[in-house]
Amino acid sequence: MTSDFSDQPRRIAFVSTRIQGTDGVSLEIEKWADVLTRMGHQCFYIAGASDRPADRTVVIPEAHFAHPAIQEINRQCFGREVRYPATGTQIHEMAWVLKERLREALRQFDIDLIIAENCVTIPMNIPLGLAVVETIMESGVSCIAHHHDFVWERERFFVNAVDDHLHAAFPPPLGQVQHVAINSRAAKEFSRRTGQPCRMIPNVMDFEHPPPPPDEYSQGFRESIGLAQGDYLILQPTRIVQRKGIETSLELIRRIDDPRCKLVITHSSGDEGHAYAERVRQYADLLGVEFILAEPWISGERGTTPEGRKLYTIWDAYSDADFVTYPSTYEGFGNAFLEAVYFKKPILCNLYGIYRTDIEPCGFEEILMDGFLTDEVVHQVRRMLTDDQHRRAAVEHNYKIARQYFSYERVETELRALLAKPRLAASH
Repeated sequence: MTSDFSDQPRRIAFVSTRIQGTDGVSLEIEKWADVLTRMGHQCFYIAGASDRPADRTVVIPEAHFAHPAIQEINRQCFGREVRYPATGTQIHEMAWVLKERLREALRQFDIDLIIAENCVTIPMNIPLGLAVVETIMESGVSCIAHHHDFVWERERFFVNAVDDHLHAAFPPPLGQVQHVAINSRAAKEFSRRTGQPCRMIPNVMDFEHPPPPPDEYSQGFRESIGLAQGDYLILQPTRIVQRKGIETSLELIRRIDDPRCKLVITHSSGDEGHAYAERVRQYADLLGVEFILAEPWISGERGTTPEGRKLYTIWDAYSDADFVTYPSTYEGFGNAFLEAVYFKKPILCNLYGIYRTDIEPCGFEEILMDGFLTDEVVHQVRRMLTDDQHRRAAVEHNYKIARQYFSYERVETELRALLAKPRLAASH
């Protein structure tokens, strides 16, 4: 009779460039850690920045993609096809430093399994990816690589002077690693390119435990950002980056033509430049539409700034929203979609590729657009805002569907299967 290694307690380290805030990778790390902890395992964190418990965290500043040395490496590696010898030396020296610090952290926490979170997927930090791969090969520690954004999915990496490193570590085509992608198309493309198997585990929410109802604190969000009583809070819970389709949300507000409808965007442009943010401002001016950038009021936890301004979480924004816009043209999966369903909010969603393949077949009742707004779509949005019975029926149906397909129980089942595999069990 064989042992079920998935039931044996493991000491698991999540390794990433950043485990902090509300980006998609950090959120999924939190969910996986919740599931693994429920299963009886201990979770630790190794990253360039982290907001997880200090006694279970090792911060390695050079692991962050925003570290000056890493940013300089990236400037020398992308947008050109010939690499300076000095850049190659810098990559290898930094990889050696990161490998030594990574091995020290693994020893400190007595880790027997690494979950590499996107750090061997997208080359935001080339030395870190190389360090993780070499650590796996040299130490024999087990590894699950959780892939969110592959290098071939981002045009800015197409022209580069590091093809050798990309083929070695982004992602590493290693049989010693169990690979997981967040959508079916990415999993198939990974296998086609590497010849290695790849499991698909979608992003999830804890649908077994609904969110708490709005409280007095969350209900102050509207007033804090300047909305009046009776306004409709139309929430765009994304950063201002091109693939999020902000223009569509602005056009929607214009075409609804109701002064009570206020578009609220939760995050600024982040680490992908500011040219598109300026484009959004100009387009809004052209349409005569105002939008509210709520980032100054959004934080990882409730509190106040030194100036006394109240801070809210992204969950407070969802809780207080009337409608969610999600007109993305591309997503690795779509956290905002699941979050809207979790908070029982109606949503306008564009038929981006992964929605078509992995979400639409489940049977959700959402307002869908195929690349652009139509009169019918605008009519459906108006009805969702004004017809309470129709809205309640739709969001309750969607919650039931999501609980069936995108719950924590789905992740637990998949992780048990991964942890039971001999490659992951061998080093236990």
